[in-house]
Amino acid sequence: MNIETARSIDASVTQASEHFDVLIVGAGISGIGSAYHLTKDLPDRSFVILESQESFGGTWSTHRYPGIRSDSDLHTFGYSFKPWVGPPIATAAEILAYMGEVIAENDLARHIRYEHRIESASWSSGTKRWTIEAVKAGSGERKSFTANFLWMCQGYYRHSQGFTPEWPDMHTFAGRIVHPQLWPDDLALNDKRVVVIGSGATAATLIPSIADQCAHVTMLQRSPTFFRLGRNAIELAEQLRQLQVKEEWIHEIVRRKILFEQDAFTRRCVAEPEQVTKELIGQITAVLGPDYDVATHFTPKYRPWRQRIAFVPDADLFLGIKSGKASVVTDEVDRFTEKGILLRSGKELEADIIVTATGFNLCVLGDIAFSIDGNPLDFADTVTYRGMMFTGVPNMAWVFGYFRASWTLRTDLVAEFVCRLLKHMKETGVQKVEVALRPEDHNMPLLSWIDPENFNPGYMMRNMHLLPKRGDKPEWQHNQDYWAEKDQFPAIDLDDKAFVYG
Repeated sequence: MNIETARSIDASVTQASEHFDVLIVGAGISGIGSAYHLTKDLPDRSFVILESQESFGGTWSTHRYPGIRSDSDLHTFGYSFKPWVGPPIATAAEILAYMGEVIAENDLARHIRYEHRIESASWSSGTKRWTIEAVKAGSGERKSFTANFLWMCQGYYRHSQGFTPEWPDMHTFAGRIVHPQLWPDDLALNDKRVVVIGSGATAATLIPSIADQCAHVTMLQRSPTFFRLGRNAIELAEQLRQLQVKEEWIHEIVRRKILFEQDAFTRRCVAEPEQVTKELIGQITAVLGPDYDVATHFTPKYRPWRQRIAFVPDADLFLGIKSGKASVVTDEVDRFTEKGILLRSGKELEADIIVTATGFNLCVLGDIAFSIDGNPLDFADTVTYRGMMFTGVPNMAWVFGYFRASWTLRTDLVAEFVCRLLKHMKETGVQKVEVALRPEDHNMPLLSWIDPENFNPGYMMRNMHLLPKRGDKPEWQHNQDYWAEKDQFPAIDLDDKAFVYG
């Protein structure tokens, strides 16, 4: 290809590109929330949301296994600006309806482009713009966009494929092997023996929802998990509604109550883990009775909140176990057999269907090929600024939520910060911002994204090498403490030396 031809092609691509002040990646819970803040705080800015799926909702749209529901309460998982009026633990359908209302009430639909899979994002210091190349699903048509600022709201795992370990002889199993993330529409459970491998939130959701259909369902776990039990209701909200208090007031009051209690519980998990463990396991014993082997099946070896604690509404998982429709086996997979699974103990679990509720594949920034001035970008070589910006990466923010509190709480904090940053840039007449280590930071030790002693779920441990580094100072790490960050984020000094403008 000669130079003139290349220039001609480049010119045609440029002419075909659409330009926006802000490009948001993803129309899930983070993307929709961020778009709302952008419309309210900076109504003069043009923006587009690119979504790879055919509809909004992210997890709540792509995951369709039976019983899918939140494991966070919707008073805090819901948006700060939109009251939640249903039960605290909500189904995917209820969450999608809520998000649909946010889109309709704020005229966001016109900004969303569905079925746009982003392949690359390249920054040019010459133009001080991002160029985003996407492919339209179905037609394969290539789309090009340019943007002054890139707002990554795509989540943290790969939607197209869940994580399933490679166990020996899986191909010999005569039945079906299914991952919940790709639940098939034609899967018949009636009178089938089902084994669910895993004991996290997905298993705890799925098992009680299918127990009445199956001949029997078994939860096979390598080691026990912590759970919290309680009513799927907030007594305070019910009382306030009886008093005919406005829903906006109820939403804010209940949010504050829940956040206060979550903060206290999280601190207790660190300060007095033995007592919290006793209380959590005591709830389960109260349902299953003193003769059930809670010590083997529901007594974890780690302290509470080192991994996410799933909330089990109305104890439905444990009532299914108590009824005999479901059971728990604590053992390890040796290999698959034609009839089911051979365990390390020598016992064989027979099954017609095996469900691998074994977690996610971490996806760092949407599997998009990033480059800066023509050089490929490896995010593992960067250092994070408060878990939302990265050294050497201009005009970009990433929404990565909380593990011990609702994801959406951080969506709001990051959105308010980004809008304030964009406003500051316009007022000061600059087009570029990136974060950089200050002189006093250069001897700072660089550590993994998350401290494994603090939080260590499997999907993080398997892929920690792909994530940016953190420092040992609050500015240079992803803090899991919402109760600190809610005061820290509004106080971030935009003229601090960590911000380099151009």
